[in-house]
Amino acid sequence: MDELSYEPIFAPLSVGDTVPEDIDFEVFQNEEIKKMSFKDLRGKWTILFFYPADFTFVCPTELEEMAKHYEAFKGENAEVVSVSTDTPFVHKAWHDESPTIKQIEYPMAADPSHELSDLFGVLIEDEGVALRGTFIIDPEGVIKGVEINDNSIGRSAKETLRKFKAAKYVSENPSNVCPASWDEGDDTLTPGLDLVGKI
Repeated sequence: MDELSYEPIFAPLSVGDTVPEDIDFEVFQNEEIKKMSFKDLRGKWTILFFYPADFTFVCPTELEEMAKHYEAFKGENAEVVSVSTDTPFVHKAWHDESPTIKQIEYPMAADPSHELSDLFGVLIEDEGVALRGTFIIDPEGVIKGVEINDNSIGRSAKETLRKFKAAKYVSENPSNVCPASWDEGDDTLTPGLDLVGKI
């Protein structure tokens, strides 16, 4: 009997998974095209921000919001990386032409091979573009939060910042959890039998 061979199946990454650090990609940032890898991002929080395509309509509104909150993310030891399936040259052209995209200082990753979009489970294969997926990744590369929207629904950078701060807080205070709509400075909860049925 002939030996059967099987192609390995890789499930998309999700909450609790560790992002492989040896995956690299090109980014456009500060008028340069350069290589970046997830290894480069270890040691800080990462907000990986997928969007469908450059030169579109909802996408620039989302990227502009992230640009306005970029300093707040950096102040909390986080890097924002936007990702689309465009090439870095298309990112540059969009940056050069659009007043909105000119504001962006964070790295804009290029995924023309679809490797990143496929790995994170946001690729629309028959269209060759990504869904609006946001991944909050801790300094060890573990995914702590995921949001994936239909491409007709824009996201809120303010809400992403809130969820990131909640993830960071419970990482630094592992005995606590954050209740609904928790914001920085609000009370948290300490799980235990004394809380059962009391909330």
